[in-house]
Amino acid sequence: MLYLIGLGLGDAKDITVKGLEVVRRCSRVYLEAYTSVLSVGKEALEEFYGRKLILADREEVEQEADNILKDADISDVAFLVVGDPFGATTHSDLVLRAAKLGIPYRVIHNASILNAVGCCGLQLYKFGETVSIVFWTDTWRPESFFDKVKKNRRNGMHTLCLLDIKVKEQSLENLIKGKKVYEPPRYMSVSQAAQQLLEIVQNHRLQGEEPAITEETLCVGLARVGAEDQKIAAGTLQQMCTVDLGGPLHSLIITGGNLHPLETEMLSLFSIPENSSESQCIDGP
Repeated sequence: MLYLIGLGLGDAKDITVKGLEVVRRCSRVYLEAYTSVLSVGKEALEEFYGRKLILADREEVEQEADNILKDADISDVAFLVVGDPFGATTHSDLVLRAAKLGIPYRVIHNASILNAVGCCGLQLYKFGETVSIVFWTDTWRPESFFDKVKKNRRNGMHTLCLLDIKVKEQSLENLIKGKKVYEPPRYMSVSQAAQQLLEIVQNHRLQGEEPAITEETLCVGLARVGAEDQKIAAGTLQQMCTVDLGGPLHSLIITGGNLHPLETEMLSLFSIPENSSESQCIDGP
C-alpha cells in the first residue's frame, strides 16, 4: 500500500493519530521537501515519529517516482506531505503512477493553507481561484496570474496568493554545466509579493488599463499559519509592502471587495497601524 499522509501546518505533533500509526509501521517513509516546509526540521520529525525519513526533493518525486513506489505492492510505503497531500498537484501524478502499476493507495488528510487561511476571519466559501506568485528575475517577470485576481475581484471573491519557495534550486550556470550545486533556500515574504503586485498595477496603468486592484485594496498577510508564532496583518496593499511578519512561510490574500460585517470585524483584530504605510515601496527590491 502507498500511503499519502498530510502533516498539517505547524510542527511534528500536527500529524493525525491515524497518520502516525501508519508511519510507524511502514517499511519506508519519504518526506516531500519542496512544495512546503514545517517550522521544524527533519530531525524533529524523526524523533517524534520514531522513524528515519528519506527526503524526497522535486527531482526524486517528478523524475524518479519509481524509486518511491518500488515494492509498495508487497509492503507499506508512506509519502509525507506538509499540509494536505493534495495541496500540490504533483502528488496526483504519484497516485496515477501507483494506479498504473496496480499499487493500492490510501490518503490520510490534514489541514492545509487552503482551509487554514480562515483564521484571519475571511469566509472560506468567498474565496475564488488560488494563484501562485513567483520570484521575478531580470529576464522573467510573469504577470499572467493577475488575470485570475481580476476575475475573482469581478465576482467579489477573495484571492489566496501562495508565495514562491525556492528549495534545492540550481543557478543557470550550474544547470548548464551539469553541476549538482544548489542555491541557498529562499522563501518569498508578504512584502516582496506586495511589491511585485504594485509593479503590475503600475504596468497596467502605463498600458492605459484600469487595474483590478490598487494601492488601497484591502489585503491580508499571513505567516507560519498553524504554528504557535503565526502572525496575521490586515491593511492596504501599500501597507503590505513594509510589513514584517518574520520567517517563512508567508501567504497573501487580496480581498474581494464587499466584506461581510463579520469579516470586517475579524480583520479589525489584525489591522496595521495607519502610520506604518508612510514609506513607499514601489521601487523596492
